[in-house]
Amino acid sequence: MTDTPLIEVRNLAKHFGPVIALSGVSMKVRRGEVMCLLGDNGAGKSTLIKTLAGVIRPSSGDFLLDGAPVAFTSPRQALDSGIATVYQDLAMIPLMSITRNFFMGREPTRGIGPLQFIDFKHCNAVAREEMHRIGIDIRDPSHAVGTLSGGERQCVAIARAVYFGAKVLILDEPTSALGVAQTSMVLKYVDQVRRKGLGVIFITHNVRHAYAVGDAFTVLDRGRTLGTYAKGEISMDSLQNLMAGGKELQTLSAALGGTV
Repeated sequence: MTDTPLIEVRNLAKHFGPVIALSGVSMKVRRGEVMCLLGDNGAGKSTLIKTLAGVIRPSSGDFLLDGAPVAFTSPRQALDSGIATVYQDLAMIPLMSITRNFFMGREPTRGIGPLQFIDFKHCNAVAREEMHRIGIDIRDPSHAVGTLSGGERQCVAIARAVYFGAKVLILDEPTSALGVAQTSMVLKYVDQVRRKGLGVIFITHNVRHAYAVGDAFTVLDRGRTLGTYAKGEISMDSLQNLMAGGKELQTLSAALGGTV
């Protein structure tokens, strides 16, 4: 297996006029690895993933895919190159069927010329089978996707990206609004995706969720990289302290009698 990272960014910077959103971020994501991207609000996580997804272009720095420099000008270019992003809103239409949401924009058709139509029989079979692979039994994929739980909808979005050939999966706060059982479902599926050899960038505020599934952790603070650590190099408490302010948090805890 090649040691070349699927994705590597070096000293990536992004300026919006006088506002510095990223000021030198470096990160690597390898095959079969879950890289957890941690940081408080305003740390630069959203700007970084939008850069990787082709939504915005960096002001400077290097962005490499499979060792080759890339400069995406649109999300479609990133998607066609194997970088799929699942945002918090999931980009789904609740009143449309599970099948239509699964194949949205990529519907297979039958027929010739102007007499083409969507092959719903094939689409329904694929949607049912792909969800069954991850342990979700869908009796009727023609039901509205809004009837699924939050965790199941997250899994639909992830399964969709994997089915259409993603090499790198970017997950934007996938467990932020989920209960315990639904979170467990999503984390279990992320582990399945890793075992298939995909690279995963898992963005979260929740250190427990990150530590449960992550192989490595990159912490951002005000647009810069505080550090990258393998799981065996840092404890969950140390990771929490680094993300939440380190010495400042410990000082506040001591001042309040250890209640923080």
